[in-house]
Amino acid sequence: MLLYYNQVLGIGASAASFALLVALVIDAVSDPLVGSFSDTVRHRLGRRHPLMYAAAVPLALCIYLLFAPPALSPSGLLWWLVGFAVATRISFTFFSVPWNAMFAELSDDYKERSELISYRFAVAWVVGVIFSYCMYAYVFDATDLYPLGQLNPERYETFALVLALSVLTGALVSTHMTRDQIRYMRQPAASHRGFSAGAFIEEIRLALSNRDFRVLLFAVLAWAVVAGTNQALQIYMNTYFWALGGEALKWLSLSAVGGLLAFMTVLPLQARFDKKYLVVGSSVALVIITAIPVTLRFLGLAPENGSPGLVVMIVFTSLFVAYAVTVVLIMFTSMVADTVDTQELATGLRQEALFNSVITFSSKVTSGGGLLVAGLLLDFVVGLDGSQRIDRLSSTQLVRLGVIDAYVVPLCNVVWLWLALKYTITREQHAKIRAKLDAGYAESVEEGGGSYVVEAQADRAGSAATRARGTEPD
Repeated sequence: MLLYYNQVLGIGASAASFALLVALVIDAVSDPLVGSFSDTVRHRLGRRHPLMYAAAVPLALCIYLLFAPPALSPSGLLWWLVGFAVATRISFTFFSVPWNAMFAELSDDYKERSELISYRFAVAWVVGVIFSYCMYAYVFDATDLYPLGQLNPERYETFALVLALSVLTGALVSTHMTRDQIRYMRQPAASHRGFSAGAFIEEIRLALSNRDFRVLLFAVLAWAVVAGTNQALQIYMNTYFWALGGEALKWLSLSAVGGLLAFMTVLPLQARFDKKYLVVGSSVALVIITAIPVTLRFLGLAPENGSPGLVVMIVFTSLFVAYAVTVVLIMFTSMVADTVDTQELATGLRQEALFNSVITFSSKVTSGGGLLVAGLLLDFVVGLDGSQRIDRLSSTQLVRLGVIDAYVVPLCNVVWLWLALKYTITREQHAKIRAKLDAGYAESVEEGGGSYVVEAQADRAGSAATRARGTEPD
């Protein structure tokens, strides 16, 4: 999006990135509100699915309009970007917050949660790869006028339509195919207060009283600044530093092999190492791997731009990056789900959506800051001219871009890695927490406190125990 509004439509990188930051901050405020609201919804489709169904069509429509603006002045385009970036992200919040919360509800088991999340990322990689390959091969393919197809303004309306329809299909399929799990998911307890400003503030206070949740929250704050900056820079690196057009970029879809390898190996790794050590180890490897191609170029050892060898090097690097990133995301998502159990033991509340929404709130605000940092670096350090499309950069500009992408930004990961090491929930500790919770569910049912939520929780605990014995319940 930054490349499109900056290099295709002609808005300055810092102005476009600031517009995206504004949209992210406005959207971020909605995340905890939607999370708290979702936790209290009472509906025959449960707490999550009504919001997911309602968000699908508005989300697809806003995505289309975001990438297919009408002919406007630069200031008009800037306002269009702000307006539809906000609308797109708020629509996505109403889908993604309950969708993410659902993963913490599908299983209570320390290992099985990671397995479910692994499937989630495996599907994401496969579908994402197919989409990316098709876009670069058939939509952003090279022409005589635009050898770098991603700079071709005529192709973005097609991209917008395909993207919107893909998102609509994915949202509706994901929502519909999880309906059979609604009866197993937890519902608000009869005593739970409905959504209100006072209840929302109290739930935020309770969430922040959880030490491990605070650790994860501050780690996300630091990580998102780095990730937001890095993500915004990647398309510029591929376009200008490596001079990759659509014909070459489509092969980056092979990086999905790394994601699938992570899917296959993350559970055996988790059997040997606690989640936080997998997060830290994979992140350190990520910092080292991302610096290798640029370092080889500076040493004169990398293949020349335009050569098949360069594409091979970038693809293999992307494969290893995909592996490390997928392990980190699977483990981190699973760690957030584990903190929900510690919160229930301490307070009696299930706050899956609120915990996930506070995390996404923080990551959006700070990744928006990363976007702004990227825009400022591109304008004032690299020296891009946002008022016109640039086909190539000078050697000095290329060196600056490479140094920022390979060394300056990745080294900032040290801050959040230090925070991640302070996370305390181990496999053994989580097993004790689950045992106490499951005993409490069973005791509540035996004492006649058979509300739907308690009985469902006791049933889930019994099913988990049965699975552990290797048999299926009747």
